[in-house]
Amino acid sequence: MTNTIDEKNNTPTDNFFLPDFCNVRMVFAVVIISELLAIVLTLSPLRSSGDRWNDLSIISLFVQWVALSSAGILCLARPRLARMKETHAAAISYFLLLLTTLVITEAAFMIGAYLQLENWSSDFWLLSHWQVDLLLRNLGISAIFSAIVLRFFYIQHQWEQNVRAEAQSRLQALQSRIRPHFLFNSLNTIASLTQINADQAEAAVENLADLFRNNLADASLHISLEDELKLTQRYLEIEKLRLGERLQLCWNVDELPGDASVPRLILQPLLENAVYHGIEPISHGGTISIDGHVDNKALYINISNPLSQQESVEQRQGNKIAQDNIRQRLAAIYGENGKLNVQENEKNYTITLIIPYQQSNPIATREEKAHT
Repeated sequence: MTNTIDEKNNTPTDNFFLPDFCNVRMVFAVVIISELLAIVLTLSPLRSSGDRWNDLSIISLFVQWVALSSAGILCLARPRLARMKETHAAAISYFLLLLTTLVITEAAFMIGAYLQLENWSSDFWLLSHWQVDLLLRNLGISAIFSAIVLRFFYIQHQWEQNVRAEAQSRLQALQSRIRPHFLFNSLNTIASLTQINADQAEAAVENLADLFRNNLADASLHISLEDELKLTQRYLEIEKLRLGERLQLCWNVDELPGDASVPRLILQPLLENAVYHGIEPISHGGTISIDGHVDNKALYINISNPLSQQESVEQRQGNKIAQDNIRQRLAAIYGENGKLNVQENEKNYTITLIIPYQQSNPIATREEKAHT
């Protein structure tokens, strides 16, 4: 069982198929699903009092007891279950769910006997015929429902694993995809600077080294927004040496929190596209604008570049491939909360990144830098 680090609180989290039943949202989901099950059981009663609402209240109470007790037991047992093989963990979880149903049913019998209800006995070995039928029915429903739920969690876990693996492979491909012309042009620029300005040549070599170091870093690690912006600035400094006055930059990122956690290499490819598709095709160059702000706990980062009328269809398609790659990465990491939007008019091409604001952990950030 592989372990990862929760970047928000720097605590170890296991890669386990059972969800965290200690989570408030999960408890709320358990309550809702249990109530839906209670309604279904009310519509198909083993024994009815004739009052549907009364039956629903009793069945709801019992089902909620079983569901919340099961969630509590799985919450407590999850750390140990996560260390086992998935088949063993699933079998033990299944047994715990059935045992919980049995115990809660026996507790209901004891309460019924205490209230002196008709044909109710608290002695497990002297149960009435109706109580035996009720016990078997409860265990049967619990066996079927628990099997379905555990199977659902396992399939969902496998699907999430596949999505993460696919996103990881896309990121690895993106990181290894440094355009050859950029590398050769950068080396040519550095070679020419060695004869003119040794200090600029040295700075360009350092920027290029940092750029490649980040491209070779672990793709699964996040990075602080401050470090990601520094990386893009170093990339643009290299392009600035090559393109000179043709490349103008307008930064307006003071409102962005530097401690925000973002996926590694999320901005540099977009700025690379802005240079390649927006500045290079125009003889007189143009201005790339980078601005951002925080709104409703989300980061909004805009990258705008002039639009060349002479750009070929093939070049535009290459631009869209890179955007689709990042868009899918955002969806894999943040779901519907991570987006990449494009606005285009006759003169400008603007990309807007929307990323949930999550603070990066200083300890995790130091560990990530150690990997690079």
